[in-house]
Amino acid sequence: MRMPSTRFQSGETVMGRWPGSNLYYEVKVQIYDKKSRLYTVIYKDGTELELKESDITSLAMFKQGSTRSRSRSRSRSPARTRRSSRSPARTSRRSSSRTAELQREKLKEVLEVRLTPVAIPHENNSNSKHEKKEENEKKEENNKATKVIEKTETESENQTRGRYNLRRRKEQGDGKPVEEETKEDTLVQAKPPVAVKTTDLEFGGRVGVFFLMLLLPVAVLALLILCGHKDASLQDFPLQIPPLQSLWDWQVFGIVLLWLLFQAVLALLPVGKVIEGMPLKNGETLKYRINGFYALVLTAVVVGAAVYQEVDLSYIHAHFVQFYASALVIVTLLSIYLFVCSRWATESNLAPGGNSGYIIYDFFMGRELNPRINSFDIKFFCEMRPGLIGWVLINFAMLLAEMKHQNLENPSPAMLLVNGFQLLWVIDGIWHEEKLLTMMDIVYDGFGFMLTFGDLAFVPFTFTCQAYYLVSHPNDLSVFWITTLIAMNGVGYYIFRKANSQKFVFRKNPSDPAVSHLKAIPTATGKSLIVSGLWGFVRHPNYLGDIIMGLAWSLPCGFNHVIPYFYLIYLITLLVHRNARDERQCRKKYGSAWEEYCKAVPYRIFPGIY
Repeated sequence: MRMPSTRFQSGETVMGRWPGSNLYYEVKVQIYDKKSRLYTVIYKDGTELELKESDITSLAMFKQGSTRSRSRSRSRSPARTRRSSRSPARTSRRSSSRTAELQREKLKEVLEVRLTPVAIPHENNSNSKHEKKEENEKKEENNKATKVIEKTETESENQTRGRYNLRRRKEQGDGKPVEEETKEDTLVQAKPPVAVKTTDLEFGGRVGVFFLMLLLPVAVLALLILCGHKDASLQDFPLQIPPLQSLWDWQVFGIVLLWLLFQAVLALLPVGKVIEGMPLKNGETLKYRINGFYALVLTAVVVGAAVYQEVDLSYIHAHFVQFYASALVIVTLLSIYLFVCSRWATESNLAPGGNSGYIIYDFFMGRELNPRINSFDIKFFCEMRPGLIGWVLINFAMLLAEMKHQNLENPSPAMLLVNGFQLLWVIDGIWHEEKLLTMMDIVYDGFGFMLTFGDLAFVPFTFTCQAYYLVSHPNDLSVFWITTLIAMNGVGYYIFRKANSQKFVFRKNPSDPAVSHLKAIPTATGKSLIVSGLWGFVRHPNYLGDIIMGLAWSLPCGFNHVIPYFYLIYLITLLVHRNARDERQCRKKYGSAWEEYCKAVPYRIFPGIY
């Protein structure tokens, strides 16, 4: 059977609707995907988007629609013709034709869809009153010249118009009134979004994620076994694997389950503000309760009461491997549950990166973007609560275990520095919990084995490797080293927090006095890219600050072994890979504006190096 030919061909110039609005722009067709039935088009500024055939119209039909709209507007005012025929001083036919030609040119200028940057000062960024006043004045002039009545644009159009002058045009003409056409547009936009199949596979595709699922748990287990050895040397390979029965303890498994249940109860407490997350593909937003700091404080109170009742928290150190094994079992069971439930997820809640159709790949990446049990968001809970707060609890248990094993009356300076530095990082993250809602993990990644393992197993059992190492390998620090490490961590924290705060405030309100002085490059999406201050130094100053802090966490352990530097090595690898993922998406999203941004800020993370 012969397949029907596509309506629009590659290289053809057409008019494409901007997503979420009635605005049309001149675009060039790149390619047509038969599976998704979407056209990839490129705008004049280099932005690439995927559009449905119903959102594309030919140039000829676009001009024809403009002519019909003009004809209808003229036919609605017959009194104007009668008045001109009664006038004894009417112009000649030649002058009338010339006037009509001028009117047509003027009308064409108004109906023509253009995308041109608006030159505005930085203190009047998107959503500023002055910019809206100028746009309203332009609309009034255009309405007087063409007699075309335009509706007030939707909120999504206002966001897009923040940095660009987007001129409205009529729908392609078919003899129907403008009001009916607008209703048709609303009906088309109200249709549920179609999930686009994932074609760009990451981490080496199906084979890569299969080996990652096998190797990551084994690598963490090997790290914990090495840290428990007296010499903790890499020369101990091949490791002497302990008996399997020694890796499991039902009492430990029960403690881990109680810990998760306790943190879930704290997350459900009706305290803290409720905020909305980023819009989903269908335009809806999910609500989240921000009470992580209350959970941290209440956990500290409970732990303090347990220590007062002489509960031996060094039990965590003695059974650390068993705790990891229990967490790994829970991760596996939860990942299977999430994958099965994702089969009933709506199209709008499927993750863009986990809908490939390959079981192993989608299981690893996660098919569902925001899995929930009623209003309880599983991903948001796991990202911040049990893993990060558990990280602090494990560090404290290691501090008590060091005092017990080394017969110390007080913790060593190295152990205090590691506990203090990492406690600051966790408190900062939970205090700014709402900012997590704008990060890649929440907005883009599905919740599958990758994030589940990272949140519940990898973070609490590898980020604590410095404290776990120091229990059996004490390291004396001089006053000079203590001062240097505190200063290093302080510098890293300042860069990390300042960069993240500027980004968050600028996204929320570019006119805020705290960020209005920053220079930015406008993009076709209405957002802007900061190119001054810390963000003009490197493209990801928050990553740079994080790495500096990671170095300060590892140095208290000395230079005898590489094991304590596992976190630093992992962090650099993770952030370099995340930078590559982020830049690939930004290049596709922002087009030529991203290329301009890369020229203005050439270094990604390390100034002068990378």
